[in-house]
Amino acid sequence: MRLRTSVDHGVVGEVATAIAAAGGMVTAIDVAESSSNRLTVDVTCSAADAEHAAELQEAVAGVDGVEVHKVSDRTFLIHLGGKIEVGSKVPLKTRDDMSLAYTPGVGRVSMAIAENPEDVRRLTIKGNAVAVVTDGSAVLGLGNIGPGAALPVMEGKAALFKRFGEIDAWPICLDTQDTDEIVRAVELIAPGFGGINLEDIAAPRCFEIEARLRERLDIPVFHDDQHGTAIVVLAALTNALRVVKKELGEARVVVSGAGAAGTAIVKLLLAAGVRDVVVVDRTGALVAGDADLSVAHEELASLTNRESRSGGLQEVLVGADVFIGVSAPGILKPEWIETMAEDPVVFALANPDPEVDPAQAARYAAVVASGRSDFPNQINNVLAFPGVFRGLLDARAHEVTVDMCLRAADAIAHVVHDDELNASFIMPSVFHPEVHHAVAAAIAHKPE
Repeated sequence: MRLRTSVDHGVVGEVATAIAAAGGMVTAIDVAESSSNRLTVDVTCSAADAEHAAELQEAVAGVDGVEVHKVSDRTFLIHLGGKIEVGSKVPLKTRDDMSLAYTPGVGRVSMAIAENPEDVRRLTIKGNAVAVVTDGSAVLGLGNIGPGAALPVMEGKAALFKRFGEIDAWPICLDTQDTDEIVRAVELIAPGFGGINLEDIAAPRCFEIEARLRERLDIPVFHDDQHGTAIVVLAALTNALRVVKKELGEARVVVSGAGAAGTAIVKLLLAAGVRDVVVVDRTGALVAGDADLSVAHEELASLTNRESRSGGLQEVLVGADVFIGVSAPGILKPEWIETMAEDPVVFALANPDPEVDPAQAARYAAVVASGRSDFPNQINNVLAFPGVFRGLLDARAHEVTVDMCLRAADAIAHVVHDDELNASFIMPSVFHPEVHHAVAAAIAHKPE
């Protein structure tokens, strides 16, 4: 906050006191300007959220002799002008530099690629380029907010690709939610990329888009909301079961949420050897043969719920070893966890508000994880996708396979060594120096 105050340095102390009384934390106070009749003071403080920030502003405005002149949110400040840029990897300082990087030298390179198309990955950015493609229909937990509003998220994704995978990624926000148009648009831009990362596209449309693109393109197509989530959940479950000394094949798992993430999680868990999975959506457990199920849910039901359990979440949770939530906030009452098997595992991954408060869940569960960074055991896709694409690009892969996803999950899990593993530490930090290299090596099938 930039404040204009009377010439009384005691006012600064009153401002700090007002912020503290309103639950804020002052991190810096600077006198930006001083004159004979007015001080200009910059106050930087931390708030819990946007609503709390407004409360702090109101508290400061209530101090006698203080005018709140301007307020800046540091989240918005880092987005000004966007978060990514294009930079040249070669010097362009002289006429000779230009003749090599552009005309006439570039013509020889173009002809070489025309004669040997496989060289395009080696002689251009294609070998290290990923398109991050969205239609803006399922952005974070914000819903169908459109391609423009999705752009900051795609920019952030591209920045993460660069930071953790040294990959050049471009946000591609399509102004259509027509499946045919999306598939065709991606087909048309594919020659310039070594991989396609589909992002924030609503189910069930995302399933068809991914399937058709995988069939038509000779580069890997990866829907992170599905497969990235599935990889990190399997990694976390592997380690959680190591903590409680249970085997994947013995665990009874309840998955809440039958959308893109839930479907991919279930399929990868089954591929990993989990045998007993029940999927629950807002109407209850999915049971094969139910005439009211959609095509996608009927397929999921046919793969799961081998004992045809019926009822809602509370009923099917009884006796289960694991709860995995990728659904909606507050749907799991903490006391229901007490009805689960001994040493239950609870993953409440709905964002920003999980299915159950992690602190409340920890009263009953042996291991609790969420998608949040303010609780132990954050399950975050950033652990997976940079390394996944690094491995795909390094291997010049043409597709993403289930086996690759299984290897990636195992690599993430085993970055946490036995002597580090405990109920509050089942996942490595995204900043762990080994995790992305381990995932890349696993995808490329190269021993570390």
